[in-house]
Amino acid sequence: MNCNRQNLNRRDFGQIFGASMAGAMLLPQDARGQAGKASGISGVKAIVFDTFGTVVDWRGSIVAEGEAWGKSKGLKIDWAHFADRWREGYAPSMNKVRKGELPWTKLDTLHRMVLEQILKEFNINGLTEAEKEHWNLVWHRLKPWPDSVPGLARLKKKYTIAPLSNGNVSLLTDMGKNAGLPWDLILSAELAHHYKPDPESYLTAAELLSIKPNELMLGAAHSGDLNAARKAGLRTGFIYRPNEHGVGGRADNAKQGEFDVVAASMIDMAGQMGA
Repeated sequence: MNCNRQNLNRRDFGQIFGASMAGAMLLPQDARGQAGKASGISGVKAIVFDTFGTVVDWRGSIVAEGEAWGKSKGLKIDWAHFADRWREGYAPSMNKVRKGELPWTKLDTLHRMVLEQILKEFNINGLTEAEKEHWNLVWHRLKPWPDSVPGLARLKKKYTIAPLSNGNVSLLTDMGKNAGLPWDLILSAELAHHYKPDPESYLTAAELLSIKPNELMLGAAHSGDLNAARKAGLRTGFIYRPNEHGVGGRADNAKQGEFDVVAASMIDMAGQMGA
């Protein structure tokens, strides 16, 4: 199944292939979308998006800030490994909330808990409280994939769009402003006090939008997130992000038909959704 690239206009194509992360368009043969083939999924009124890895490049953004900061401090750190280790603490920290080992806790606070651990692991010592706080807020400053903003802008013309992330509301608000993401509103697992993939996180989003679950679509680069959303009654849109974990790193893939939409990029998704 080949991505019908002729249905993407030249300007959109240039925005993707002219950027350093153009690899996001290069899907394996069995996972390519068919841009423009569909005019949208019947009944969908709103689309909410996973953010970390789907809309923004968390790993590349942290590596870039780390390299710049480390150079100024004279630190020789494997910043890609640093970013990976920080992210690896994400799911276990949320599980502590699910299991009741912690009360409801914002992701900013969970990120800070993990940061304290990895600073020791990487022998980064002597940071001031202000420096630690600035580092923790790097998650508020993540950069979008090259196709995210133009693709979301197209989708916004036809659908209500919002993030649906485990990031807290203030994190997602700052991220939206810093990255120029054209959200209609901010939705977050924080509003449900349930982290994804708990069904409450998806169902609360539909309730807040005053629509039925099957009128809401989740867009994500992660099959687990999409499968959980589908179980909760949502429609699903897969967006391929081959470089989320670096070039050659692991990335979820999907075959055409595995989800309601299987797209090569955010712009491809917009085309398939008739936007």
